[in-house]
Amino acid sequence: MSWLNPLPAILQHRYLLGQLIQREVLARYRGSALGIGWSFLNPLLLLFAFTLVFGGVFGGRWSGEESGKSGFDMALFIYCGLAVFVPFAEVIGSAPKILLANQHFVRKVVFPIEILPLSGLVAASVHGTSHVVLLAAAALMAGHIHSTTLLVPLVLLPAWILTLGLAWWLAAAGAYMRDIGHGMPVLTQLLMFGLPVFYPGSAAPAFLRTINAFNPVAVAIEDLRLVLLVGTPPPWANWALMLFIALACALSGYAFFSRCREEFADVL
Repeated sequence: MSWLNPLPAILQHRYLLGQLIQREVLARYRGSALGIGWSFLNPLLLLFAFTLVFGGVFGGRWSGEESGKSGFDMALFIYCGLAVFVPFAEVIGSAPKILLANQHFVRKVVFPIEILPLSGLVAASVHGTSHVVLLAAAALMAGHIHSTTLLVPLVLLPAWILTLGLAWWLAAAGAYMRDIGHGMPVLTQLLMFGLPVFYPGSAAPAFLRTINAFNPVAVAIEDLRLVLLVGTPPPWANWALMLFIALACALSGYAFFSRCREEFADVL
């Protein structure tokens, strides 16, 4: 029944997982002068651009419950959404092609290919050190860092687990249907506007609010804003529900991936 539980495989191959993560992190910036420093510079420039646009071009205007916020406040609000969404979109966008890109590993019977999506998720999270910039900016805005900042890893946990589960689902399905990989850029663009990245969740249409209420990524975005910008903990009952949904997705995705893995070498 090992195909129902990914933890033994992950723990058994933790050293190999660490090597894969290190390879992916270093490969992204190989040959550049700043190297991994771009992980800090990119989000800093993005935050500066948001502040300039919303503080200068739009004059700090917003509608509804967010009215009266400064351009910097609005930039931080949006940046919280991007800090969750960008790693999520990167992982699910590359997942359908991850087996095709690592065929040399797939054809090795003893290689644990189930850790490939996990290495992609951790590498994307490492590249998402934008959270460091976000924390510094939030501290600058509030004059101090809220004690609820310590809850950030806990708040993001359901979103990470859901992303891993979707990566297993998409990696396995992408091996059979190559069209999935070609359609992911469009899907991630639609998700970016469907999730409360650029607007508060309460401003979405009723049908979208209903969908996002059961989406761990959408809830993580709202909860991250609470713990970082407002200084209040997330609704724990809702967080527990998101964790349950995310675990169900992860375990079913791993089971599907494990059941299909014997055919991967043939279909690729």
